[in-house]
Amino acid sequence: MECHARLRTLRRCATLLAAAVGLWGCAWTANAPLATVESVDLQRYAGDWYEIAKLPNVFQSSCAADTVARYGSAGDGVSVRNRCRRADGTVASIDGKATVVAGSSGARLEVSFFWPFRGDYWILALDPSYRWVLVGEPRRKYAWVLSRSPSMDEGTLSALLARAEALGFDSKAFVRTPQRQQIAGTN
Repeated sequence: MECHARLRTLRRCATLLAAAVGLWGCAWTANAPLATVESVDLQRYAGDWYEIAKLPNVFQSSCAADTVARYGSAGDGVSVRNRCRRADGTVASIDGKATVVAGSSGARLEVSFFWPFRGDYWILALDPSYRWVLVGEPRRKYAWVLSRSPSMDEGTLSALLARAEALGFDSKAFVRTPQRQQIAGTN
C-alpha cells in the first residue's frame, strides 16, 4: 500500500513539474525579445492600411467596422490618421504622429495620439510588396493585421496569425474587423 501512495505522489509531482515547465515556456515566449523585420521603407509604407484583424483593446472599443489607418510623411516622423465606423454609423477619427526608434531602420515606431503618451508600433512581418503587415508591441497586448485592400485571403491571414502565435501573441484572441463600406476621404 505504501508503494502505491508513493507512486501517486510521484505522478502528482511529475504532473506538476510538467505543468510548471509548460507554463514557464509560455511565459518565456511572451517575455522574450520581440523580433521585427529588418527594415521598412517608410515612403512605401505610407498610404492607407485596412484593419483585417486585431487583438481587442480599450482604445478601439467604439470601433465596430471599417477601420483604416493612413500613414504619411510628417517632417522627421510619420503622420497617422486612424478612422473607424462606430455601431451607430458615425465615423471616429484620431490623428497622431509616429517617430522612428533610433537604430531600427524604420521597423520600430513610437506613436503618440495624446502628448506625452506614446505607444510602441513594431512591424513584425511585412509583405515584400507592402500588401500586408503584422504589427505589434513588445508586451504582446496589442497587435494588428493590416492590408492595402479591405479584404485578405484566408491563407495569408492564417499565416500571419501563425506568425503572431510564434512570436508569443495569443492568435486565438484576434478578432476580425468587418470592412463593409469605405469611409469617405480614404484611398
